[in-house]
Amino acid sequence: MATTTLKTSSLPREFVFNGTRIPDPDPWMSIEQVRDLLTPSYPDIATATMTGPEDTGTSLRYTFARAIGSKG
Repeated sequence: MATTTLKTSSLPREFVFNGTRIPDPDPWMSIEQVRDLLTPSYPDIATATMTGPEDTGTSLRYTFARAIGSKG
């Protein structure tokens, strides 16, 4: 009788904002914690919408898109 061994591994996360690829600062942080960490460097992330994760085959990609709206 043949046996099959399954190997599992987790894909690293990556974040994309305004065409810029941002590596995962800490895999143990939640998405909201990553957003809070990146907000000082990328202020528009605070109000951006997030989509994902998208499996790219080599990573799980989360994309932040600017919130589009008109000012008063």
